[in-house]
Amino acid sequence: MSDFTEALLEVLENDLDPKIQNEAKSLATNELGDFEFLMAIIIWFEILSAINSVSKLLQEKDMLIDVSMEKIKELISFFEGYRETGFYKALVNAKEIAVELNISPTFPQRRIIKRKMHFDENLNTPILELSEEESFRVNYFLYLVDQAVVSLNKRFEQYQEYESIFGFLFTSYKLQSLDDATLKSCCSNFERVLKHNEQSDIDGNDLFGELKLLREMLPEEITTPTNILLFSKDLDCFPNTVIAYRILLTIPVTVASAERSFSKLKLLKTYLRSTMSQERLNGLALIAVENDFLETLKYEELLDEFASKSVRRKALFK
Repeated sequence: MSDFTEALLEVLENDLDPKIQNEAKSLATNELGDFEFLMAIIIWFEILSAINSVSKLLQEKDMLIDVSMEKIKELISFFEGYRETGFYKALVNAKEIAVELNISPTFPQRRIIKRKMHFDENLNTPILELSEEESFRVNYFLYLVDQAVVSLNKRFEQYQEYESIFGFLFTSYKLQSLDDATLKSCCSNFERVLKHNEQSDIDGNDLFGELKLLREMLPEEITTPTNILLFSKDLDCFPNTVIAYRILLTIPVTVASAERSFSKLKLLKTYLRSTMSQERLNGLALIAVENDFLETLKYEELLDEFASKSVRRKALFK
């Protein structure tokens, strides 16, 4: 914090723009010199650090729903514990920083707003007045943490809905732990959820038979959905299982990939490319999204194959 203050004071002394000077002075003397502002910075640092670590894990390409549910549950538990003890730990840290910066470690006193009494109110009713510290804890800290917990619980409810549909496919341990009746019920529910206009890509009874056979054939080292899918594709006798795991693995855990696609779309179709056709836009977008795979391709072989096909087509229509 002292480094920020020194940097702002240096800007105040050296910058020639009066507006920048006033802003630097205001930040250095008013904002960074306010104990309440120090408390807010420490609280936000703890909250954002916890969220950032989980957010990075959820944005990994190979992240699965069951793992993301565990991470969200751990984050909710963190905030529930932080709600009870986080304020007082932040208060201790803020007081230590305030002493280093020669800032008074007290909350600013607010002006008491007197409310007009109505005629039907009891004048003897005691009015609860909170101290400045308790008012900050109730109106700022608890409100902030409770909002984070509510948002995480909503996300966790969405994951639980996915678990009720795809939960039996999450791992090989989960698949092997189910009895035949439960597994058949899961397969029937899976077919019902995917059904649209009385049509479905999955047959529940066939899927049940395939999974019964598959869980007996799976090696112990194959546990994740990705490995189970590759194992099923190599055997080439589990069509419903392959479709089921492909659907599971294409469900996005977060919207990060979609947001990146939209960001890339703005770079592809600019105002100078306003007449680009939909087919060309789809092709460029696919190239941008699958750039990692594209870098592994050998263009010479593709060109030779394209040239050979063009030659055959030309000879055919002579």
